[in-house]
Amino acid sequence: MAFDAPADAPAAEEHTQCCIAGGGPAGLMLGYLLARAGVRVTVLEKHTDFLRDFRGDTIHPSTLTVLDDLGLLEDFLELPHDEVQELVADVFGRLVTLADFRHLAAPRPFMVLVPQWDFLDFIADRARALPGFTLLLGAKAQSVIEEGGDVVGVQVQGADRRWRVRADLVVAADGRDSTLRRSAGLRTRDVGAPIDVLWFRLARDAQRHPARSGGIMRPGAMLVMINRGSYWQCAYVIPKGSLASLQAQGIAPFRERVAAVAPFFAQEVQALAGWDDVKLLNVQITDLPTWHRKGLLCIGDAAHAMSPVGGVGINLAIQDAVAAANLLAVPLREGRLREADLAAVQKRRHWPARVTQRAQVAVQDELLTPLLARRDAPSRPPLAVTLLDRLPMLRRLPARLVGIGVRPERVRAGLFQGA
Repeated sequence: MAFDAPADAPAAEEHTQCCIAGGGPAGLMLGYLLARAGVRVTVLEKHTDFLRDFRGDTIHPSTLTVLDDLGLLEDFLELPHDEVQELVADVFGRLVTLADFRHLAAPRPFMVLVPQWDFLDFIADRARALPGFTLLLGAKAQSVIEEGGDVVGVQVQGADRRWRVRADLVVAADGRDSTLRRSAGLRTRDVGAPIDVLWFRLARDAQRHPARSGGIMRPGAMLVMINRGSYWQCAYVIPKGSLASLQAQGIAPFRERVAAVAPFFAQEVQALAGWDDVKLLNVQITDLPTWHRKGLLCIGDAAHAMSPVGGVGINLAIQDAVAAANLLAVPLREGRLREADLAAVQKRRHWPARVTQRAQVAVQDELLTPLLARRDAPSRPPLAVTLLDRLPMLRRLPARLVGIGVRPERVRAGLFQGA
């Protein structure tokens, strides 16, 4: 429910032009762009730092292009990272190139693998240098504040106090389970996801393990490995709702499953002592029919939760942030924001989000669901994989969809003039 502001607002109240709930990729990027354009921005992040697991680690060429627009790309590439020019997977014992980024029209035609906390720290550090930017860590956005049916601010809970932030615009960038979206009465539609993902860490042995991140497909199983230097962040794909049956069998059979898919992990997987070492990512694909109310806008996962297929969620969120900054910075700065401006953001970004979700659903239904359902050894890889293996030109299509996406955004020329 929304928080109704009393007529005699208490002293514990702050004012800004834009209050953003959520210090993830969408929230921080939007806050940075707006502050750089001369808008006073407060970003609320409920955690006290960004050092958390189970976040997307892929920065795609579309995001690298945005960083280039901002003059930040070279500094960003100074961070420790892996550059992926081709997506290669072990499909039933055969290495297959699924996407080739080298031909993309982008300043850097490759995908970057970097821990998301490093990316967030990078953007936050540059945003803090701007005079109009405030980042409040350990500050949870609890609900929207309404007056006369309009959203006028946010009720905030800190470690030892509660206060209000009043703003001309509140942005819900607080994730797929958005507290602000729910408090404002906006409801999502479930598109459907037939998979879940189990996340766990395994120690990395540089002598025995593959050098790069990648994926392995076997009959009835799929494992994705992200190289984080001293360890692997692993994602084991399972049919949705099957965790309880796996847990009932005990952790030992699960260790055996992982080792059967990746025999080079036979030693490391023994470190999984119990199910407390394995975390469930409940995969969702959701669509928010209406992203806005007067004074409120939802972006990123709060507007469209994505499947991990293609790792595009972080990049869709950043595209939303760029579009929102392009369309809203000037009216916010000049104090003439209208709900029609918020509707323009949805009009710009809803369609590419839905197209991307449809592509994810197709991959889930046509590839992952049949793969997880079978236990027999197939005579050949799935048809789509076979075509990508035999026809190199086709690899440019998934590279375009994953690396650039539908309706990519660029920082509008002149956005920062007069800031």
